[in-house]
Amino acid sequence: MEPLTNPMFITENPDWNESYYFVFYDRNNNLGGMTRLGFKPNKQEGMAFFFLFLPNGSAAGYHREKKVKDNLKYLKVGGVYHNYQTESKWNYLFQGSMIFVKNPEDLPKVRDQPKLISTTQKVSMDILFEPINKTYEYSENMTIESLKIGKKAGDKHWEQIATLSGNIQIGDKRYIIKNALGQRDHTYGVRDWTGVGNWLYYVVWFNNNLAINPAAIITEDGQLSTGGFIFKNGKNIPLRTIRIVDQKFRKDGVLPVSSELKIVDAMGEQYTLKATVGPIIPVPFVDKEGNQSILVQSMGNFELNGLTGGCGSFETLRKVIS
Repeated sequence: MEPLTNPMFITENPDWNESYYFVFYDRNNNLGGMTRLGFKPNKQEGMAFFFLFLPNGSAAGYHREKKVKDNLKYLKVGGVYHNYQTESKWNYLFQGSMIFVKNPEDLPKVRDQPKLISTTQKVSMDILFEPINKTYEYSENMTIESLKIGKKAGDKHWEQIATLSGNIQIGDKRYIIKNALGQRDHTYGVRDWTGVGNWLYYVVWFNNNLAINPAAIITEDGQLSTGGFIFKNGKNIPLRTIRIVDQKFRKDGVLPVSSELKIVDAMGEQYTLKATVGPIIPVPFVDKEGNQSILVQSMGNFELNGLTGGCGSFETLRKVIS
């Protein structure tokens, strides 16, 4: 287990942040989602989002920003609570009202176009997270070149996979979560949302003995920073190289359609990972100079060396070229 918080590494940069991410997918209910907590101690700011991808193709969202003087005692902003219990258990909790839209792509538009909201409902989540692998830290297995480029996404990056149990209540509908798979992510450093050319980050589960987590940052001049691991039969194996064979986007060049990666792990084993995007929630970021990037949150479908049935998060970040 890594340190839960890292105050000794805080720089004077006002945008230094510590981020906690949780993503899950329940095959039995065809229900997926992700939450993120971000803390900027130099600004005493806390941020939370919670997205749900529902069985009927719709989506729900929750977002809060508030003053947080001290996140060392517990990881909570608004209704989102990442409750660390022991090294072998976390408890992910939510209590609040979520906005629902028929088309997930409409979720960021509801502030300016409230008619897009199909309903607002009370939602609660109570999920127990029981890890099945040792925590994996990215930078310990990255090259010097990848680390230098990767600074734009943070200094340290931990990942851990788990089986999940619990429930999600949406209005009068209760989803029982049993033997689902999920993953947590913990990073700290300065994250430059609009300064990265583009990135991809996939969290993919096939079963309790096979999962893969490739990540790559591609700079505007074509340099590549890669990291991640494959979890096989109880072991974390670092990914040595990732080559992007193909990435397809819509005509806007921003919203993804599919991708194909060639991957070699530290043991020399080779993999072809094919991915297709599912329903998309596009999250916009704009800096002080007006530069804009779109972070896509989605649950995708994956195939590894011909093995189908992989599921998990399909995340991309792309600059918007005006």
